[in-house]
Amino acid sequence: MLSGAAVMAALLSACTGGPPDPRKAAEALAAGLAKQDLKGIPAVKGGRIPQADLKRIVEGMGSARAKVTVGDIEKDGDSATATLKTSWTFKGADWTYATPAKLAYEDDEWRVKWSPAIVAPRLTADEALRMRTSPADRGDIVGAGGKGLVIERPVERIGIDKSRIKAAEADGSARALARLIDIDADRFAKAVKAAGPQAFVVGLVVRADSDDTLSDAQIASIPGAAQLGAVLPLAPTKGFGQPLLGVVGEATAEIIAKSKGSVSPGDLVGLTGLEQRYDSQLRGNPGVTVEAVAGSKAREVFSSAPRPGKTLRTSIDVKLQGAADEILSNVKPASAIVAIRPSSGKIVALASGPGGKGADTAAAGHYAPGSTFKLVTALAFLRSGLKPSSTVPCTPTVTVEGRRFKNYSDYPGSAIGNIPLSAAIANSCNTAMIATRGKAPQGKLAAAAAALGLGPDLDLGYPAYLGSVPSKAGGTEHAASMIGQGKIEASPLAMAVVAASIAHGSRVTPTLLDQSPTKPAAKPADPLTNGEAKQLQELFRGVVTSGSGRFLLDLPGKPVSAKTGTAEYGTDTPPRTHAWMIATQGDLAVAVFVDDGDSGSGTAGPLLEEFLRSAQ
Repeated sequence: MLSGAAVMAALLSACTGGPPDPRKAAEALAAGLAKQDLKGIPAVKGGRIPQADLKRIVEGMGSARAKVTVGDIEKDGDSATATLKTSWTFKGADWTYATPAKLAYEDDEWRVKWSPAIVAPRLTADEALRMRTSPADRGDIVGAGGKGLVIERPVERIGIDKSRIKAAEADGSARALARLIDIDADRFAKAVKAAGPQAFVVGLVVRADSDDTLSDAQIASIPGAAQLGAVLPLAPTKGFGQPLLGVVGEATAEIIAKSKGSVSPGDLVGLTGLEQRYDSQLRGNPGVTVEAVAGSKAREVFSSAPRPGKTLRTSIDVKLQGAADEILSNVKPASAIVAIRPSSGKIVALASGPGGKGADTAAAGHYAPGSTFKLVTALAFLRSGLKPSSTVPCTPTVTVEGRRFKNYSDYPGSAIGNIPLSAAIANSCNTAMIATRGKAPQGKLAAAAAALGLGPDLDLGYPAYLGSVPSKAGGTEHAASMIGQGKIEASPLAMAVVAASIAHGSRVTPTLLDQSPTKPAAKPADPLTNGEAKQLQELFRGVVTSGSGRFLLDLPGKPVSAKTGTAEYGTDTPPRTHAWMIATQGDLAVAVFVDDGDSGSGTAGPLLEEFLRSAQ
């Protein structure tokens, strides 16, 4: 006896002249193929099981998924043929094709006449798909004049070649090599054990020209040990341009998961710095090959050539960056040297010393700028009617709301008293700045800072902090602001911008990359005038000709202008101090910072002098 549904289907068939439209069945098949799930798709009785077959066929495609749609359908009584349009989208390439899917009307429903050729053209019953990728050449990071910063350089891959040893030897060899190259023995032995019998398991990658490579005798002493040459994207030296440039390494599981199929295990990707931020540009598009595989036989069904990554162009000067990195290499506290071209705003050196333990001290540091900020204070004074020759009171101490401020310990006694503003700036008199604070309300300080490039929000195409100057502060906080302390913060990059703006005569906007920033800085509400710039340049130069920067007078080349700075921080007694110095010479503006130092001239000064001499 027929069920009610079967009777209704039979009546419908009789009324319409045949089975219903097979399109819904074809669309369900297409959706199942796209999801790689055909468990709910009925197949013709006695035929192959679609889901089991599909799982075997697409297993070698990894995380790639196809988009499948239904085209034309030809119906002939209880049979139909649907044209399925399939598209696999790989990074930089598409594989598209059409395949026929036959359907038969059985037991009052359309069923699939399953065949592997539905999945891909001419796929036979014993074949499966396999996708392989070939990496693209990674784009270079270059500096000023197109000189290579990060380019392919030779390396040696040190590890265990399991194809050359017996399984029983693997653990001992792995541990012996780990001890030799100073890596975690347990972790490396575990990795060697987990790898396949033909695998080469890398323990360490070193520069080919370094002292860390192994001798032939060392390699020969450990069964299965090998040292294989390769190339990797590297900077000129290990510490060059770090953390700015960043590093490249094998993709982590997290990166692979977030890539939505664009990154595969073993791929090289940017892990930090510019290499990470511009990884998709630098990495390019891998080549893709899809094969139909049956046992040891394989035939190619699709291929696309890799497309190399695009070069990332920066303004970094190889010579200046290298000099800055070398100068900071033995500085124990966090430190930085930043250099900018005042004429263009191009950043030519952005060096963070190893004492920062990988932190981007140069571009992202938040520090009180101390007395280097007095040039900003001087601009606020000039705008209130003072001149470089105006008299200000420089006393040994000054008290504001019960808080006692004093000058630095080596302040010259000859510069105490009623002195010109120029002398107060040249010798860095704290008390003169604080005693004259009525001429520079906090809002005026913030406006002066903005005119010199300190504080504006700016997208460099790279994370950077250009400082913060509160527009409101009173009492002791306002007094501390006059000498670059309180709640005022700046990065070494920000203070290099201040120096560059004074030298240029108008606010300088720093740039690092050839490509334009996505968020240009807003124009200052009260920009620097020509008259103000000339007076600031006079004050800036006076520090070298008659103040705390006199040790720079004998530098060869164009005249040097400079400003020293020391900023107290922390809760220690006596307080610890940041050491600063900013300077300009010709078309170069420089900021030097050391997190813990005795004074600007004594700690940062020698580093600045060495850098300026290296730039000659």
